[in-house]
Amino acid sequence: MISNLLIYKSGSLDPYINLATEKLLFDTLPEHSLILYLWQNENTVVIGKNQNPWEECSCPLMAEDGVRLARRLSGGGAVYHDTGNLNFTFICQSEDYDLSKQLGVIISACGKAGIKAELSGRNDILADGRKFSGNAFYNSGGRSYHHGTLLISSDTYKVRRYLTPDSEKLRSKGVRSVSSRIINLSELSPGLTTALMADYMLSAAGDVYALSPSPCPGPSAEETERLAKEYSAWEFLYGGTLPFSYEAKARFSWGGAELKLNTEKGTVRSAVLYTDSMDHLLSDKVSTALSGIRLKEADIKEALSRHLNEDIAQDILSLIKKIL
Repeated sequence: MISNLLIYKSGSLDPYINLATEKLLFDTLPEHSLILYLWQNENTVVIGKNQNPWEECSCPLMAEDGVRLARRLSGGGAVYHDTGNLNFTFICQSEDYDLSKQLGVIISACGKAGIKAELSGRNDILADGRKFSGNAFYNSGGRSYHHGTLLISSDTYKVRRYLTPDSEKLRSKGVRSVSSRIINLSELSPGLTTALMADYMLSAAGDVYALSPSPCPGPSAEETERLAKEYSAWEFLYGGTLPFSYEAKARFSWGGAELKLNTEKGTVRSAVLYTDSMDHLLSDKVSTALSGIRLKEADIKEALSRHLNEDIAQDILSLIKKIL
């Protein structure tokens, strides 16, 4: 039974720090406690545990605009975070986990802002018939958490910009996101800010659980930075991606090209180039160059330059850059 309502508000906008903090709060949860963790990320796309970043995100645009990619431990779809979005996490023992109460906190907080909210299915909360909160879930070792987003004044243009990948043909075993019509709560409650919504969330949590909130001691900076480093590593973000295949084709001055890649754990396992080029060895050269190479632009560019002339290497790279 929950007898302590603990509050932790992150002072960081770094997604890796915030996700590391979430996991450390989860791992050190005191008995009979519920932790309400509030946090924000700046210019970040966060994907679910079993999602393929190349399928879910426009990686080239994100790289161009300096948008970070983060992977969370929970399932669900890809979301864009900026400072117009407030993230929440409810952490408790699995035996005390009560999704209806947790969602009730959000609905009550919206009510305090003068907004009528309602549930839609298991994961979404709607206002005026549109989604402003997506939710995801994680449990391990007898503990559970429920986290999600609250769109207050998020840049919806960027949601569309970064969550619409431009791949020609990509087949993946990963979980795909489901698009929804979204709304910022500030459209329904002018003057609502993320700070004000955070206050409403704390007040609503106290109401729903009939407990007085108290501050939660956070993890040490050293522990948080250590885990954040793991969460920001290429191996964590891309290396765990389920196998997928990718195809692209184009015509160049030297001939037509249809490239097919099979990948596993973010690394090219096989590459086949179909071409009418006069160079009968070109397909073999491309296969040799790309096999075993990580799907990182610098790695692929270097590998192609070792086996092909500069112009053809750039052309082959252009086929792959559509997902990098």
